[in-house]
Amino acid sequence: MRMKKFRRVKKGWEPVADWYVGYMGKEGGAFQRDIVFPGAERLLQLKKGGTYLDIACGQGAFAKRLAKDGSRVIHGFDISPSLIAEAKKDAPKNAHFRVADATGFASHYPPSSFDGAACNLAIQNIDPMEPVFADASRVLKPGGVLVLTMNHPAFRQPRQSGWGWDEERKLQYRRVDKYLEPYEMPILAHPGSAPSVKTYSYHRPLSAFVTALAKHGFVIDALEEWVSNKVSDSGPKAKAENVARKEIPLFLAIRARKM
Repeated sequence: MRMKKFRRVKKGWEPVADWYVGYMGKEGGAFQRDIVFPGAERLLQLKKGGTYLDIACGQGAFAKRLAKDGSRVIHGFDISPSLIAEAKKDAPKNAHFRVADATGFASHYPPSSFDGAACNLAIQNIDPMEPVFADASRVLKPGGVLVLTMNHPAFRQPRQSGWGWDEERKLQYRRVDKYLEPYEMPILAHPGSAPSVKTYSYHRPLSAFVTALAKHGFVIDALEEWVSNKVSDSGPKAKAENVARKEIPLFLAIRARKM
């Protein structure tokens, strides 16, 4: 499949940095704290004395989480100066942050210097995608791992998927309107009050990630699908909602190893 090339949005999340920090908090939102960060940390297979990279680190929540142990060196970068300024606040001595572009960051770090790297819920907001994998391959040691977490591309496409209700079967289902064709979708930070303030999300099918990772010397050795931890405890649809949440994953995690 030929991948579409969208226009590159160099500002990243800088236009919505204040909103993002206020919405997510210093430690990330509930999904990050409860599902994404613990899963990504486990997949990284952290070791004492290791050096790790947080790609598109935002306000530094995940990098600081990894740095708490004190036995590892953690680096994080983001294209947004405001988010990096926030990341540097109260950062431990073993956590280092800088402004850099995820589509061209290898020049900021020595080759083959990291034991692992993570990109949490950010690859879906980066275009083009392949340079991220190319640079990750350059800065990772042989055998180092790249962990990607994202909204599940098969079930959580921006504005092309959602929950539906089958009244006859009393069943909640996931409706998917579009999957194979890559597309760009603007995401409004302040709908109604400031329609011009937006970021962009890029949908790609799962095959696009597998193909791009292989092209840059990675082999996928783990793939996990994570469900929501929300629970409905009241209402006529509560039981069906809980069943659907357990069966339909909203997050995808890929661990790729540099060969």
